[in-house]
Amino acid sequence: MDRNTGIRLKRVYEQPSRSDGKRFLVERLWPRGIRKDDLPVDGWLRDAAPSTDLRRWFGHDPAKWNEFCARYFAELDTRRDAWEPILTAARKGTVTLLYSSKDEEHNNAVALKTYLERRLH
Repeated sequence: MDRNTGIRLKRVYEQPSRSDGKRFLVERLWPRGIRKDDLPVDGWLRDAAPSTDLRRWFGHDPAKWNEFCARYFAELDTRRDAWEPILTAARKGTVTLLYSSKDEEHNNAVALKTYLERRLH
């Protein structure tokens, strides 16, 4: 578990484990190549993901990362009901945010984790 928080990150293609705690898919689109019956999740929080326009603008370009985070955080500020279930669960135990991006450093789950950790403390 990460220090001082109950929020972890995991690609949807990795095996689930007991240490994952509550598992939330935080993608607007269902991950390619995975049947809904084959992905154990406690919730699919589409609205906690970036808007379609923001996702397309970012295009997983690391050069746009800081601006992406600023714009995404602004979106999240207006959608508390979308991410509040994650925060509620994280206050009780471990939570794993599931994402499908190949880039493990520059994706919406990484940004969302940062956003939520600021609200946990």
